[in-house]
Amino acid sequence: MPQRFARIGVAGAGAWGTALANAAARAGREVVLWSRDGAAIAAMEASRVNRAHLPGVELASSVSLSTSLHSLSTCDAVLLVVPAQASREVAHALAAELPPGTPLVTCAKGIERGTSLFMTQVLREACPQALPAILSGPSFASDVAAGLPTAVTLAAQQVSTAEALATALGSPSFRLYHSDDVRGVEIGGAAKNVLAIAAGIVGGRGLGASAAAALIARGFAELMRFGRAYGARAETLTGLSGLGDLILTCSTTQSRNYALGVSLGKDDGFHPAGKLAEGALTASVLVAMADAKGVDMPIARAVEAVLAGRVGVEEAIGSLLTRPQKAEA
Repeated sequence: MPQRFARIGVAGAGAWGTALANAAARAGREVVLWSRDGAAIAAMEASRVNRAHLPGVELASSVSLSTSLHSLSTCDAVLLVVPAQASREVAHALAAELPPGTPLVTCAKGIERGTSLFMTQVLREACPQALPAILSGPSFASDVAAGLPTAVTLAAQQVSTAEALATALGSPSFRLYHSDDVRGVEIGGAAKNVLAIAAGIVGGRGLGASAAAALIARGFAELMRFGRAYGARAETLTGLSGLGDLILTCSTTQSRNYALGVSLGKDDGFHPAGKLAEGALTASVLVAMADAKGVDMPIARAVEAVLAGRVGVEEAIGSLLTRPQKAEA
């Protein structure tokens, strides 16, 4: 009998969590949107708008709000929409609430620092009774919340679970493709954020459209090499959650990672206290994992060196431009 997901929980009421709550409601689901921030939930209850993170977008009537994780225990599936480095903490807290077999879908794009674990691996450790899955792809919260056409990928180890979740969350304006290549979807989302910082540096430095195109193409080659080394399928990396997300994230300051790169390129500096750019936290672990498998990732390595303060932007650009000539691969 096919799985039915009538009630969807969303853990995390930032811009992306709020957008996904509205998308699930648009698909006909009953939704519980959770945040530990009582003041934020109270403000959203009063106005039905997440003014702090997604102003101008009204919450759907079928979205209820809660500060109690227990309210997610009655949900048929839960979307975990918190930053990558906070995912373990929240997933561990959910372990006391979720019934065995509940799909827990990470919507973060990163790799855990300190453990070098991908997001679904973190979920397996922190909430072992849940069924880990991942939702990723080229999407901005404002577009999804407004009902603009968007397509993403939802992957789970059991393709039947991925397909059922994609069907439950999908609508004419929010199309979900399902997959069982969990690792490929995870790698695309994590690596593209680091490469988007490099693209932003190119934009901020005013190096031109030709340089930007070359950066994206060579960055994608790095993503492919890393993906192959860690077991991703090529068709996943060339799809929505890989190439599609890379193109989007490398093209506009709506992307926090690209915007950070622009700031670095303009010599405005690295401001870690500003809006979260997941790539800034993923860069060092991505490079370390590439080194462990002997994967050549010069662009990612240059980003990591700039973020760590070991080299300046000019030196990083120079090192890439003076690499030895070789055949394209």
